[in-house]
Amino acid sequence: MAFEKVRPRKVTSIAAEQVVEAIKNGEYPVGSKLPSEFELAEQMGVSRPSIREALSALQAMEIIESRPGSGNFVLRCPSSSEEEDTVLLIETEAGCRDVMDARQALEPPVAALVAANRLPGIVATLRTILDEMRTHAENDDYESYIDADKKFHVAIANAAGNSLVTAALKPLLDTMEQRVYREFTRQYYLKNEHDLSHVVDLHKEILDAIVQGDAETAFSRMVEHWTRMREIWEA
Repeated sequence: MAFEKVRPRKVTSIAAEQVVEAIKNGEYPVGSKLPSEFELAEQMGVSRPSIREALSALQAMEIIESRPGSGNFVLRCPSSSEEEDTVLLIETEAGCRDVMDARQALEPPVAALVAANRLPGIVATLRTILDEMRTHAENDDYESYIDADKKFHVAIANAAGNSLVTAALKPLLDTMEQRVYREFTRQYYLKNEHDLSHVVDLHKEILDAIVQGDAETAFSRMVEHWTRMREIWEA
C-alpha cells in the first residue's frame, strides 16, 4: 500500500475550506450574507486574523465579496477545482502575519541605514514615487497605489548601499504581489481614499527623515507603519 506524505496545513486554508463547503452545501446560497468574522472565529475556534486571511483568499478568488458596512456576501458557488485552487493559493503564499512580522523586523533598520548614508539620487527617486502614490490615493486607485508603494520600499532597499541587504529584502517585498496579501490590504488597511492618503503621509514622514539624515526617526516611522497594520490585523 502506498501512503501519502503527511504535511502540516495552515489554519487559514482549513477555515476557507469550511466556508466553501458551507456555500456548496447550500447553507449560504448565492447572494446571502456570511456570518460575521467574530461568529466564524467563534464557531471554528480560530483567531479573527485567521478568518480575515481566509476571507481575503475567497475574495481574491471572487467567491465572496465584501460590502463596506454590510459584511461578506456569496458571489457564486465554486466548483471542486476552484475550492482546491483556493486552498492551493493559501498554502503556497506566505501568510499575511508572517509577511508583516518579517517586514517589521527588517525594514526599520534598513530605513535607518538609508537615512544615515543618504546615497546620491535616493531623495529625488523617493519624492517621485511618493508623488505617484499621492496621485493614485487621490484617485482611489488601489492597484496603481500598491504598485507605487512597492516601488517606494524597493527603492529604500536598493539605497541601503549593501547588496546583501538588498538581496535579502527583495523576496520579502515581492510578497506585495501575492493575491491574498493584496486582498487583505485592500479590505482592511487601504480600504478607501482616506486610508490611502493617511498611509502616504506616513511614507512622507519616512522620506522627510531620510532627507534630514535622521536615522532614528526613519526607523521609528517605519516601525509605526507596520505597527498600524498589525493593529488592524489583530483588531
